[in-house]
Amino acid sequence: QVQLVESGGGLVQAGGSLRLSCEASGRTFNRYHMAWFRQAPGKEREFAAGISWSGGITYYTDSVKGRFTVSRDNAKNTVYLQMDSLKPEDTAVYYCAADLDIGDVRFGRQSRMDHWGKGTLVTVSS
Repeated sequence: QVQLVESGGGLVQAGGSLRLSCEASGRTFNRYHMAWFRQAPGKEREFAAGISWSGGITYYTDSVKGRFTVSRDNAKNTVYLQMDSLKPEDTAVYYCAADLDIGDVRFGRQSRMDHWGKGTLVTVSS
């Protein structure tokens, strides 16, 4: 069983930066591909970014490409989401998720993700 705990959310002005962290329990973290999803107020949850178990492959939704960077440190059982040039439309609860199937991460298949965190709120003011 893998438990995921997100941190690093908060209030930031437009144009600013935040780094989210997702720490996983358990010794099997480096088997999992990881993803970040986000849910804006009144909207459905959507895929934001993903990373393979080795960190060698990353995926991004178009709206965050060039601004967000996903990375991981398997020695620390942690995946990160560096968010730069933040916009008010990035305001959302951000969730990390883990899955053994890289295809689920690549295509953002929420219903098939194996494990979820509880989320961390990011608010970007204009």
